[in-house]
Amino acid sequence: MSLVGSVSEEMSNSSENQVESLPQSIEEKHQELVVSHVPIVSSFNERIRPLLDAVDKLRHLQVMKEGIQLPTIVVVGDQSSGKSSVLESLAGISLPRGQGICTRVPLIMRLQHHTAPEPELSLEFNGKTVPTSEAKIANAISLATDEIAGSAKGISNTPLTLVVKKNGVPDLTMVDLPGITRVPVHGQPENIYEQIADIIMEYIRPEESIILNVLSATVDFTTCESIRMSQKVDKNGERTLAVVTKADRAPEGLLEKVTADDVNIGLGYVCVRNRIGDESYKEARKEEADLFETHPLLSKIDKSMVGIPVLAQKLVQIQATIIARCLPEIVRKINEKLNASISELNRMPKTLSSVGEALTTFMGIVGSAKESLNKIIVRGEYDEYLEDKNMHCTARLVEMLNQYSGELHNCSENDLAGNFLMDEIQVLGEAKGIELPNFLPRTTFLSILQKKVEKVSHIPVAFVEKVWTYIEGVVISVLMHHSENYHQLQLSTRRAGHSLIARMKEHSRNWVTEIVQMEKLTDYTSNPEYMNDWSKLMAKQHDFTRDVQEMYISTFKIEGLGEVPIAGLRGYEEHVLLQAFDLKMRMTAYWKIVLRRLVDFMALHLQFCARNLVNKEMEEEIVQELVGRHDGAIERMLEESPAVVAKREKLNVSIKLLRESNNVLGNIMDKIASNI
Repeated sequence: MSLVGSVSEEMSNSSENQVESLPQSIEEKHQELVVSHVPIVSSFNERIRPLLDAVDKLRHLQVMKEGIQLPTIVVVGDQSSGKSSVLESLAGISLPRGQGICTRVPLIMRLQHHTAPEPELSLEFNGKTVPTSEAKIANAISLATDEIAGSAKGISNTPLTLVVKKNGVPDLTMVDLPGITRVPVHGQPENIYEQIADIIMEYIRPEESIILNVLSATVDFTTCESIRMSQKVDKNGERTLAVVTKADRAPEGLLEKVTADDVNIGLGYVCVRNRIGDESYKEARKEEADLFETHPLLSKIDKSMVGIPVLAQKLVQIQATIIARCLPEIVRKINEKLNASISELNRMPKTLSSVGEALTTFMGIVGSAKESLNKIIVRGEYDEYLEDKNMHCTARLVEMLNQYSGELHNCSENDLAGNFLMDEIQVLGEAKGIELPNFLPRTTFLSILQKKVEKVSHIPVAFVEKVWTYIEGVVISVLMHHSENYHQLQLSTRRAGHSLIARMKEHSRNWVTEIVQMEKLTDYTSNPEYMNDWSKLMAKQHDFTRDVQEMYISTFKIEGLGEVPIAGLRGYEEHVLLQAFDLKMRMTAYWKIVLRRLVDFMALHLQFCARNLVNKEMEEEIVQELVGRHDGAIERMLEESPAVVAKREKLNVSIKLLRESNNVLGNIMDKIASNI
């Protein structure tokens, strides 16, 4: 078992034994406690003090900013519930009193018993420590509160720490929060309730917090706002202890209220009497003891549920238990967050101190970006961007290419069967000349080819625009990722990336325009499929001319074209129909070759340009942008971006805080180990 674990087990076992013997201890020593100058609670002081000191030091270091919650006793209560009186009785000092909200900031009360005859009191806030005295403490708290929250009646979430080292006080650390009020008084903001509720919920929500709920005996507990809030975060009351104040003012039915437990107080109730007037704390303790001993109704309440000494005893025991339980987890979280912060700081780029370092770093960034783009665009590897499907570049390009092919074929198929042979007949009619009738003029073929190419010419151009826009997004994203720690470099690489893609896009646009013009103005293929397909289609020519003559037949089926209408062809001479059919079949066979070329050439062009972009053009463009302009871009890399500076500073502060926290716990554990 670890050292922390063994200490935790010992503290937990000791706490349980003390809880079991509490009633007997109170019965035997009740009078002694209320009239003597010994501490209200003497047990646990020697054991709990080192651990409590450790937690207090962690709180002072503000380790909570790192998301590490500390075991805390949080004091909440409705306004005028007697919260201040309870804390005064525990601390043996006077707190600010008056109308409205007395506590306007979280007041961290660190109570420590010590044997010196004179008490030592001080306030810690805004990075300074202000010594004070018992006579001046109330005024000192008011002045410190005004400095933190302003001189009006508003509240603040910035804490004020009160350190009380005094003979007779229990070793406790508590956080007193502003009393809950729904109606703002003069000088308070209209949303005072919401502000107070937010502060209270922030402190009582963590599972490490023990809620000390102060309730007045004069009210129905179920109507208390503090009960409603605590039940939101601790429904079963497993970490809630209730203090019932003003027991002397409303003794009737109090026994039933604290035993019935209608509001789920899992850690039990303690009934107390508030100090009245100018009573000394010693006198108040004696009066309280007499009240619960002699009052006909209050004396029936079990002695383990009454009096400030019992409250102090319970708080110390609860505090011991929760610290012992939480400390191992606190140690683990601090180490975990410290290691994570150190790792993150080590991953950050080192601060550049010379142009040579900047140039070396720059070339490294370009090289790593080049390798990433090679993986994404050329090789089709996407392990760097597993969750971002938009960065799975080759897969997205294949999808775009398939869509492009589909658009080409769909656009062509729309006119394959409609007005069958009408365009061919018209073109043949306009191409007639004084020549032998059984020759097919080449101009007719080119005329129809031009119309067909013109109809689809916009699709390749639009495809090139779409593809390069996508590639531009990928390239810029990768460049920004690899240069994210150098703000000045990002500006130049982004500019270079946009400039390069614009040039590549223009090149592809010109290339595809030339390809389209080539297909439009010339006709040639060495692909044997052209002759094979044409021969198969022409095999149907005899059947076609026969069916055209049949009056009852209105359609004719041709492979690749489907059912075509033929009723409108019956008025044409047979040699015209034969030539038109031949021309149509030649174009049908050749058009398949044209579409395939438009897709294949595009695929080859994109692959070639992508490789050229990654392996040659990009590096040259970025180097030219940064080095060739002679505007100090490399030198500006020495200046870290505000975001990087802020992140580095934040990590250094976090590491310093966590290391100090680790040292605090290590020192305390060493002290404990030496006493075991």
